[in-house]
Amino acid sequence: MSKLYMLCFLLCFSMYPCKSNFQNVLLMVADDGGFEMGAYLNKICQAPNLDKLAKKSLIFSNAFTSVSSCSPSRSAILTGLPAHQNGMYGLHQGVHHFNSFDKIHSLPKLLQKHNIRTGIIGKKHVGPKQVYSFDFEETEENNSILQVGRNITKIKLLVRKFLQQNQSQPFFLYVGFHDPHRCGHTHPEYGNFCEKFGNGEPGMGLIPDWEPIYYQPDQLKVPYFVQDTVAAHEDIAAQYTTISRLDQGVGLVLKELENAGVLENTLVMYTSDNGIPFPSGRTNFYDPGMAEPFLLSSPRKDDRHNEVTYSMTSLLDIVPTVLDWFNVSYPEGSELTGISLLPLLKQEPKEDKRAVFGSHNHHEVTMYYPMRVIRTKRYKLIHNMNYKMPFPIDQDFYLSQSFQDLLNRTQSKQPLFWYKTLQDYYYRSEWELYDLKYDPNESRNLAEKSSYKAVLTDLKQQLTQWQVKTLDPWICSPHGVLENQGLFKDHPSCLPLHNEL
Repeated sequence: MSKLYMLCFLLCFSMYPCKSNFQNVLLMVADDGGFEMGAYLNKICQAPNLDKLAKKSLIFSNAFTSVSSCSPSRSAILTGLPAHQNGMYGLHQGVHHFNSFDKIHSLPKLLQKHNIRTGIIGKKHVGPKQVYSFDFEETEENNSILQVGRNITKIKLLVRKFLQQNQSQPFFLYVGFHDPHRCGHTHPEYGNFCEKFGNGEPGMGLIPDWEPIYYQPDQLKVPYFVQDTVAAHEDIAAQYTTISRLDQGVGLVLKELENAGVLENTLVMYTSDNGIPFPSGRTNFYDPGMAEPFLLSSPRKDDRHNEVTYSMTSLLDIVPTVLDWFNVSYPEGSELTGISLLPLLKQEPKEDKRAVFGSHNHHEVTMYYPMRVIRTKRYKLIHNMNYKMPFPIDQDFYLSQSFQDLLNRTQSKQPLFWYKTLQDYYYRSEWELYDLKYDPNESRNLAEKSSYKAVLTDLKQQLTQWQVKTLDPWICSPHGVLENQGLFKDHPSCLPLHNEL
């Protein structure tokens, strides 16, 4: 090798980005994020980096999480299996300590077997470690979650470190932002959404790359599922400020990939784990809880960009999409219910009769409220198995301005300026059927309507088939007991409890 060639070679790696021929994947996941960007027709919240990414992406208008709770959703994103199938029944951390089963195939472990380097930066919130093991890990397990999840300058530098450490393998990089999750429960000094963290004010620290955007509460519009009161407007304003940090973080991450010369070979995905932490949002299977933003940006010029797809999509589709991109097969003897989204980058299907499904068991350990859901483009059917108990409220949402406002107004018999009452919100029917064509706000339960009996029967059958396919332990709840061992080993059966009133 000539001295001149060697010099050029060294300069390439030390000073300038070298273009890579590897095909990579970047997955960015917001924490309790929603549709707060212009690409999804929000005209108030400013998110220029997400909007810029959207112009380079296929924009999904019908993407849904399979579970509206953080750890269960992240486990589903990283395994392609619903929470009841992978074992992550509730939140992973602390005394709750939910974990996936030990023999589950996770995306990072599958990719590592094919010489694909894996990295995670930011919020992880899943376990056990041997199942969700990445080659490069900078998460709440070895850092402050505020630093790796909200300090976008630190996130930027960690992405740079990941890209510099190994340039001889294709990579899968997962960036888990902690924004715009509430933090009033754990760090009230930083505001309801940690909107003050790193803003440069005394005691708040400084995030050099963040330029906060502030909003006037009275100039904001609340979504239909949030009460139209001063307290709720202030809550939304704080959330929007935190979105600015998330958005600028997205821009920094993409810039690092561009500087490293790998962005033009990287499939980029952006989504959120579940709905926003407001009434009918996170922990619910109403659309505010399960509908998600989803951007899929392909580096291939002949793929669809700055277009919208109306195809029904589940976050369970992420694993098969990534495996398809890397041409990696899922292990034999196992089956995923999700599908690869790469064909959508070529053309919209002529017909879309697909249904997406979801399952929820816990959020916090005390919040046992098992639900199953099937959603098509027109209909949604929710099965509330614990329907005789009040719907549970999680700790950080309980302390929020929005929920306290609902409590105080209800107790003092003031107008709620909301589309429900707390009584309606707490106590739900076992079956909730909605015709989304005529009732997009899911306000009229049609499960008892004789004119919808055929629809109800069909959706119940499809939901049961999915539960069977995904080995759902709750398949007989709440009116039967599943017997699948001993005398029933070869013909599992739901034996009746005769507990219906």
